[in-house]
Amino acid sequence: MRNLIYLSILLFYSCSSKHESHEQQATASDSAVHYPQEKHLANVRQLTFGGDNAEAYWSFDDSKLVMQITNDKLGAECDQIFVYEVAKADSSYKPILVSTGKGRTTCSYFLPGDSTFLYASTHLAADACPPKPEPRADHKYVWPIYDSFDIFVADLKGNIKKQLTNSPGYDAEATVSPKGDKIVFTSLRSGDPELYTMKTDGSDIKQITSGLGYDGGAFFSPDGTKLIFRASRPTTEEEIKEYKELLKEGLVMPTKMELFICNADGSDLKQLTNLGKANWAPFFHPSGNKVIFSSNHASEKGYHFNLFMINLDGTGLEQITHDGVFDAFPVFSNNGKHLVFSSNRNNGGTRSTNTFVADWVE
Repeated sequence: MRNLIYLSILLFYSCSSKHESHEQQATASDSAVHYPQEKHLANVRQLTFGGDNAEAYWSFDDSKLVMQITNDKLGAECDQIFVYEVAKADSSYKPILVSTGKGRTTCSYFLPGDSTFLYASTHLAADACPPKPEPRADHKYVWPIYDSFDIFVADLKGNIKKQLTNSPGYDAEATVSPKGDKIVFTSLRSGDPELYTMKTDGSDIKQITSGLGYDGGAFFSPDGTKLIFRASRPTTEEEIKEYKELLKEGLVMPTKMELFICNADGSDLKQLTNLGKANWAPFFHPSGNKVIFSSNHASEKGYHFNLFMINLDGTGLEQITHDGVFDAFPVFSNNGKHLVFSSNRNNGGTRSTNTFVADWVE
């Protein structure tokens, strides 16, 4: 479901501000754009060229990325999972399809050994892509949490090796601990989207969060002891009513979210940000002492998303990227030397979102 917020926000916001993006271009080649203010990024390279490419996650040896792509030229009418060999990056390289090609997929992640990965898919319910929500008369900005999503393990040839979840309702957004011993995921099995952990074989499922509101997009700290995630927390009577009514329709509103942090067992839960608007796609800095994330809090109308970094005590907020449209899904390589992210930069004024990789500079 991390991809669904990306798809909806991107399609709306990229049209509104694509011309500003071109005005801000500083240095460009046929494969990358790098703004001079982006002091933490060097040797920025563009990995994908066209379509919607997002949520790229590193293999444990940092040689590959597994990501979700919507691109008719690759036979992906809606999100499917592809593996990308980073060393082969150029405009002619085509990533390899490793999901079934059926239904809609999301949230892939390598498992230890790099020969298998997990992802969520709706393919058991139908071969076709599930329908997107119709425009609402009340103009509420929403995205769906499909109850047909379950989590699977597959090999790099696309063969499904195991189904990890089979409870009624939404199960998705799974990521793996750097230690390779646990998975964290979001599930609607309690009636509210909460975080759960399980072992990599699907056993020992434990509920981690319990507060009213959507909890998702969780990642482990480098030492595996903490979790960072995004959450909505309706508090007023009106907000709670609206949240529950939408949830009955299988919908949530992603426009008001903050970052929360807790121990891997759910203890010591704390709110990390209080910036307003949408703060999401968090990932731990290699030191474990900071978090990088995407936010539109600095955008007057909420159209523009950039990457920011913040200390675990909520201090030291720093802007990392300076694109005029959309930057999100930042993920550090396991060796801490590289950052992969998705961006609307260098897309020629189209709606395409591509994946970029950069050397990280402290």
